[in-house]
Amino acid sequence: MTLKDIADRLVDGCRTGKELENLGRLYHPDAISVEAADYSGEGREVRGIDGIKAKHEWWNSAFELHDAAVEGPFLHGDDRFAVIFTVDATERESGKRMKMREVAIYHVPDGKITREEFFGIG
Repeated sequence: MTLKDIADRLVDGCRTGKELENLGRLYHPDAISVEAADYSGEGREVRGIDGIKAKHEWWNSAFELHDAAVEGPFLHGDDRFAVIFTVDATERESGKRMKMREVAIYHVPDGKITREEFFGIG
């Protein structure tokens, strides 16, 4: 797969609710995911597909999603791409509703995503 193929599949999966399916197809088994902050209390960095799956499961259990949008992908050279995520969600524990926007940078050196980094946008 080309970088564009991987980027398009990731974005399509995010739009259609197939994020977890994409982990096995698009990610290297030892991929690293880095959040902008330690939201879960487990640290900012997660290693491996199982850790990234657990991060998705935590998010789904901790937040009620009202709306989400995905912009991109935006290709950068032959080994990276970016995606902009906009989320409207309520934290289940506190009942606090929040709107978030972040950009994610995906590193794809050899046909698989090896690193994803999330940056909060004002």
